[in-house]
Order: sequence, then structure tokens, then C-alpha cells
Amino acid sequence: MSRNIRLDAVLIQAVIAGALSFSHLHDLAEAAGQDGWKAWAYPISVDLLLVAAWRRMRTHADNRAAWVWFVIALAASLGANIATAGLLDLGNVPAWLRILVAGWPALAFLGGTLLVHAPSTPADPEPEPAAMPLAAPNGEPVADVTVERAPEPAPELLPSPAPVVDATPAVTVPPALLDHARKVADQHHATTGNRIDTATLRTRLGVPAQLADAITARLT
Repeated sequence: MSRNIRLDAVLIQAVIAGALSFSHLHDLAEAAGQDGWKAWAYPISVDLLLVAAWRRMRTHADNRAAWVWFVIALAASLGANIATAGLLDLGNVPAWLRILVAGWPALAFLGGTLLVHAPSTPADPEPEPAAMPLAAPNGEPVADVTVERAPEPAPELLPSPAPVVDATPAVTVPPALLDHARKVADQHHATTGNRIDTATLRTRLGVPAQLADAITARLT
């Protein structure tokens, strides 16, 4: 309950301070020749620059520029409060103050632009977690064990690949089949004038491909 009352009191105090500062800035701008809506725009400009600088200080690591613009906006707000407290004749504002009030919009725009577009300092990368040492079943740390790899054999010591041996068994051609194939080949040569090929011989004899190859090799 006390926390809620304290928060409400702070909020009320902030509203009162903001309203008074807003009114003082308006009165000073109006006394400096900024009448109508322009006099009301000056307090808004000062407060916005204060908020922008404060947010920059809270969200970025490099906040030196934010501090500069925060101090400038705070000086403008405090200066208006002091000037309207009877220390300045608002009916006869000096020329230098008129120049400051007239140049404030450009200064505030420059500060706000620099705060928004200023490069932010990247945060330092988080360090990688250290490797946890291994522990034995009894809880004692295990000493570091370095495993050495066996040296690879030199290229000249590697065994040479074994020669590839054709595992295809030799095909035996029966003499009677060979004589019949020779007659078929002679007949084909007499008819067409060309030597018989393996495919034709295989078709005529009705034998497997390997046997037809062996017969063709014997005929040549």
C-alpha cells in the first residue's frame, strides 16, 4: 500500500513540475516575440529533446553525446524557470535572448537527429563458458588425458593393389557343335558374302552368349 502511495506522489510531482516548466517556457518564448502557436511549440520541443537524450543514455553504451544534449535541454528548461521568476523583464527581453529563442528549433532538430542516427557501440561479446573438468566417480577431478594419434604410414610403404584376375570361367566348345557352327558360318558367307557375326551365330545355333563368343573366336 505504501509503495502505491509513493508512486502516486512521484507521479503528481512530475505532473506539477512538467506543467510549471511548460508554462515558463511558453511565457519566455512569447516574451521573446514568438506569439500564438509558436510559443506553445517551444516547451514541447524542449521536453522532446530531454526525453530523446534520456532514452539514448539508458539504451546505449556510448552516451556522451546524449549527455551533451540532455544538459542543453535541461539548461533551456531551467533557464526559462529562472528567467520568469522576476529576474528578467519580460516586457523588455534582451536581443541575445531573442536570438537564442529564435534559433532553438534548429538546434533542437539537430540534436534530435544526431541522437536518433548516432552509431551505437556494440556490446562486448559474451565469453564462452569454460570447459568443465571431468570428474571421477568419487568426485575427484580427472587429470587431462592427451590422446596421440598413430602416425600414418608413408605412401611408399603402402601395399600395392593386387592385380585384377578375371574370374570368368573358360567355356568349352564341343567338337560336334563347333563343326556345325562352321557349316552355318560357311553357308552364311556363301549366301551373303560376309562373315557371320556373333549375334547371328547365336540366333542360328540357339546357344548362350558366352558360348557364342567362344565359338566365334574359334571360327576366326
